[in-house]
Amino acid sequence: MQLPDSILMFKPSILQSMRGYNRERFIKDVTAGLTVGVVALPLAMAFAIASGLTPQTGIFTAIIAGFLIALFGGSKVQIGGPAGAFIVIVYGIVERYGVPSLIIATAMSGVLLFLMGLFRMGTLVRFIPVAVVIGFTNGIAVLIGLSQLKDFLGLSIPKLPADFFGMLSTLWAYQSTFNPYALAVSVGSLLTIIVWQHFLPALGPRTPLLHGKLTIIPGSIVALILGSIAVTTLNLPVETIGSRFGGIPAELPAFALPELNWETARFLFIPALTLAILGAIESLLCARVADGMVDERHDPNQELMAQGTANFITPFFGGMPATGTIARTVTNVKSGASSPIAGMVHALVLLLIVLVAAPLAALVPLPTLAAVLMFVAWNMGEWREFARLRSYRMPYRLTLLAVFFLTVVFDLTVAVEVGLVAACLTFIYRISSLSRSEPLVPPAAVSGAPQWNDSDLRVWRLYGALFFGAVKLIEDIEDHLPRHVAIVDLKNVIYLDSSGAEEMQHLARACQKRNITLILCGVIEQPLDMARRARLLDHPGVRQEPDLRAALAAGLALLPPGADNGPAPATAASPAA
Repeated sequence: MQLPDSILMFKPSILQSMRGYNRERFIKDVTAGLTVGVVALPLAMAFAIASGLTPQTGIFTAIIAGFLIALFGGSKVQIGGPAGAFIVIVYGIVERYGVPSLIIATAMSGVLLFLMGLFRMGTLVRFIPVAVVIGFTNGIAVLIGLSQLKDFLGLSIPKLPADFFGMLSTLWAYQSTFNPYALAVSVGSLLTIIVWQHFLPALGPRTPLLHGKLTIIPGSIVALILGSIAVTTLNLPVETIGSRFGGIPAELPAFALPELNWETARFLFIPALTLAILGAIESLLCARVADGMVDERHDPNQELMAQGTANFITPFFGGMPATGTIARTVTNVKSGASSPIAGMVHALVLLLIVLVAAPLAALVPLPTLAAVLMFVAWNMGEWREFARLRSYRMPYRLTLLAVFFLTVVFDLTVAVEVGLVAACLTFIYRISSLSRSEPLVPPAAVSGAPQWNDSDLRVWRLYGALFFGAVKLIEDIEDHLPRHVAIVDLKNVIYLDSSGAEEMQHLARACQKRNITLILCGVIEQPLDMARRARLLDHPGVRQEPDLRAALAAGLALLPPGADNGPAPATAASPAA
């Protein structure tokens, strides 16, 4: 089967960005890339360590995936790399299946992401309800913060479990190993980041020169430098990257292919699917944020293909899952980036740091990285949404809270599945409640129409969508059929699905058994197409008329001579046509 040309389109945004590219834009992109590269360094290491991996895994991911996402992406300014949203999933995969299985799962997620983009599914990701997105984002933030208590408090825990209750029980069991020096470094680092990120900008009007120069440096780098100096000069008994991991090698890893077999791939499909869905959501949400800042519009399908390419290649070179990152993308935009060149420069800056300054990374204290992740987790969560729950309907509240608690207590995959099911059921209920049926008294509905006995001829007007959640409307008509003619006005029915068409056929058969003529009128395009495909209009005893006036004329003509055409009952509803 030949794929349509539209599916085979592969147009990275860099092709369009190079039109009219000049020296001034290049300088801005290089400056932005340098800034983002410095910002990405501590985050990449922290995300990898929190995921149960070595710090160089995060840096390699930021280099390779960051370069590929910038080169092939559908957004001009998005920065790709390891993200906090993956920590919980990656940690679980590493704990249960091992690092080789993580490589396979990440590569599988890359294939899934590429296929999602290839078959134009980028826009479908936007259909995931905001309650589900907020619920699992806040849940992940809580788990990230909980997982960092080990290094934040300096607890000597050999291996922290991935599940919520396992974390709590292990943290409690090892509380006696609390290290006050580690806590002091953690708190000092966290306060440094908070002051640098939030209070320093407030000094701008009073010290514009100082403010302008200092705010270029991210708070995480300042905390990293000060924390390393404090631990080294004071010789504090605190774990560092060097003491736990032996430092970071000053070279990129070679290509490594893990052992592949069907049994492993089968067990890893669900984790890979979770990585793919989460990566798609994160990257496209990040791209939408970037669009609002630069007044551009990204290509969601191209972005998914770029994410897929990066996630397929990166794990074979010592990397972990990658996606679009909001904090680094915002930094990139605020630093003046105008094209994907900035993202590529950010990756090259990280490469240069690895090749030149890798030995210095051994001095970085782990409590400082835990403080960085605590700050990231707090900024990651949409905590105000909990306070605003009162202003939303009960289904929204239940969906958000269910996804949040299931993410924290059980598993992200289960949480998203339950959230999507709950959101679908809520949507079905709301749409079905908007669909309704109204009996009409034709003399009031159509001026000039004669009167008749309602027991001989009855008219119903349906509104909304006639789908599987609203078939009860047809069942109610079937329970109140007249003696001779039933008219159903469908001019306000905007959608008819197969279940609705099947129920209409049941109505037609019920009318045929009782020798009642069923007249359908005002059927618009989509319901008419479904009725024809279901052969509803070919059913004996079913007639179609263009509008209600024609249907009334046809129905009155079908009444037998002995029918009592007296006044309609006074209790019948009489809405306007």
